[in-house]
Amino acid sequence: MIQLKVLSPEAVLIDREVDAVTLPGALSPFQVLKDHAPLISPLEKGEIVWRAGETEGRLAITSGFVEVLDNTVSACVER
Repeated sequence: MIQLKVLSPEAVLIDREVDAVTLPGALSPFQVLKDHAPLISPLEKGEIVWRAGETEGRLAITSGFVEVLDNTVSACVER
């Protein structure tokens, strides 16, 4: 499992365990699965899409950045 944390300047938007997350990277969308290599990336306008079992969720963003480290995806975003 991956811990997904999405924060905005106003609130914690998401804090949950997921199986996979797709993020709108600056060059193209990319997917993070368990044991992904560490990275830091800017995020562009688009959707953060996560999957937990059969459940899928989506969150529209306008910009931000993400850090992937030790099965934790931490994103700071503007909506």
